[in-house]
Amino acid sequence: MSRALRAALLWPHTWIGVTLGGLLIVIFFMGSLTVFMPEIDRWMMPATRVALPDAPVSLDAVARPLLEQLTAQRTAGGAKVRDWLVEMPDTRTPVLQLRVRTSAGAAGMMATATGQRLPPAGTLGASSFFYPLHYCLLLRPGFVGYWIVALAAVAMMAGLVSGVVIHARIFQDFFTFRPRAHPQRSLLDLHNLVGVLALPFHLMITFSGVVIVLPLVFPAGTTLLYGGDMNRFYADAIGNYDRPAVGVAAPLSPLDPLVEQAHRLWSAETGRDVAVAQVGVVHPGDAGAYVRITRVNDDRVTLHNDPLYFDGVTGVLLARGLPGPVVGTQRFIAGLHEVRFDHWTLRWLYFLQGLGGCALIATGLLYWLEKRRVRHGSRGWRVVAATACATTTGVVIATLAMLVANRLLPAALPSRELAEVAVFFLAWIGTALHAGLHLRRHPGPPWRRQMGLVGCLALTAMAANWVTTGDHPFRAWAAGHGAALGVDAGLALTALAAFLAAWRLGRRAWARQGQAWVGDRLAVTSAGTEND
Repeated sequence: MSRALRAALLWPHTWIGVTLGGLLIVIFFMGSLTVFMPEIDRWMMPATRVALPDAPVSLDAVARPLLEQLTAQRTAGGAKVRDWLVEMPDTRTPVLQLRVRTSAGAAGMMATATGQRLPPAGTLGASSFFYPLHYCLLLRPGFVGYWIVALAAVAMMAGLVSGVVIHARIFQDFFTFRPRAHPQRSLLDLHNLVGVLALPFHLMITFSGVVIVLPLVFPAGTTLLYGGDMNRFYADAIGNYDRPAVGVAAPLSPLDPLVEQAHRLWSAETGRDVAVAQVGVVHPGDAGAYVRITRVNDDRVTLHNDPLYFDGVTGVLLARGLPGPVVGTQRFIAGLHEVRFDHWTLRWLYFLQGLGGCALIATGLLYWLEKRRVRHGSRGWRVVAATACATTTGVVIATLAMLVANRLLPAALPSRELAEVAVFFLAWIGTALHAGLHLRRHPGPPWRRQMGLVGCLALTAMAANWVTTGDHPFRAWAAGHGAALGVDAGLALTALAAFLAAWRLGRRAWARQGQAWVGDRLAVTSAGTEND
C-alpha cells in the first residue's frame, strides 16, 4: 500500500513542480531578498545613508512643519486632508518617513532627524518593488496577485508533503550527495538534501504565508458576520479605533507628550526600553482628530504593534488596540513569516533557507528536464526549459540589471523609478528569449552563459555603487554605512558563485565535447581498418 501511495503521489508532486515551479522560485527569491529589505533600500537610496540620531526626534519641532508643508501643497486645489503618518527612524532605517493623504491623493517625503528634507528617492527600492512582487506579484487590483500567491503556497505545501511520502529513504537521502555523478543523479541528490535539510522551515513559511492572506482569499467569515464591512471586522477583531471628522476646526495637541506617554506605558509593561514605530494623525486640524501611536516589535515575534489612540485635541487616551485570540494567533504566525524581530542570526537563516527553497524547486525542475532531454526536439520541452532559465538565472539577472540601472540612470530622469522597473522586466523577458533562441540550435539551456552574465552584472552593480556614491568598502566601513557594505559583499559573493558555476558547467561541456571527438576518431579509425 505504501508503494501504491508513493506512486499515486508522484504524478501530482512532479506536475506541481513543472507547472508552478517557476512562479514559486520567483516568490521564494523575492521573499529572501526582503529579509534584508531595509539594507537594500539604503543601497538603492544613497541619500538615506545617514547616521542614526543620538536623541529622540521631536515630532513637533521636526516632523509637523514638514507635514504642514506637504498638506498645504496637496490641499491647494481644495482637497481635504485625511491623515498624516510619520515612521520614526531606527537602526535599519535611520530617516524619518512622512506621508500625507488627502482626497486628491497621497504624497510623501523623507527627512533626516534634524528636519533636512531629502531629495526624491527616484526608485521604488526593495520595500516598494521586491516586497510586493513577493506577496502579490504587483497584481493588486481585485486581489488577483494575492490569490495566485496563495494558490502557489498551497501547492507548495502539497508538494512538500507528497515529497516526504515519495522519498521513503528520506533520512538516508540526507546523507547522500554525489556532485561528480551523472547530472541527473546529482540533481536528485541535491533536491533530496535541500528538501530534508530545510523541510521544517519550508513548511512553516508556506503555511504562514497562507495564513497572512487568509482574510483576503477566504472572506466568508467577514461576509457572513459583518456583511463585508471590513472596518467593523478590524474594529472588533484587531481592536482598531475610528471616528469621523466633525467639521469643526480645532488645533492639534502637541505630539511629543503623547509619544512620551506611549513610551512610558510600553516600557513599564515590558520592563525594557520600547521605541515608537509610527505616529499617525487622522483628521488633523479637526475637532474629531485622533492620534494613533504604535510600537517597534524588535523584541517579540508577533506583528501586533499594540496601538494606542489619543484624542487629537485634548491628548486623552481614548482606546488601546487589543486583538482577540484568533487574530493574536494570526499576528504571531505572520510574525514568524516576516521576521521583523531583531535577531541577525535568524535573519541570515531565513535568507539562506529561502534561497534553499529556490534551490529545492529549481533542482526538481532541472531533474525533470534532464530526464526528458532525450526528447529535446519537442516544442513543449523547449518551452519548459526556456521558462526554467527565465525563472532561475533569469530572475537573478533581472534583479541585478535593476540594481545596475539604479546606480547608472540619471537622477533627474523623469519617472526614474518606472525606468528601473522597465529595465527589470525587459531584462527578465530577454533571458527567456535568449534561452528560447539558444535551444533552437543547442540541445541544452544556456546555463553557462547566463551564469556568466549574473557574475558580470553583480560586479558591475558593485563597481557602479563605488563610483557614483564613493562608498567603496574602506569608506563605507569608516562612515558606518554597514547596509551598503553588506549589499556590496552580497554582490561580490554572488559574482564569485556565478563565475564558479559557469566554470564548472564549462568544464563539463568541454569534457562532453572531448568524449564526442574521441568517439568520432575511434569510429573513423575502425572504419579505415575494416576497409584495409
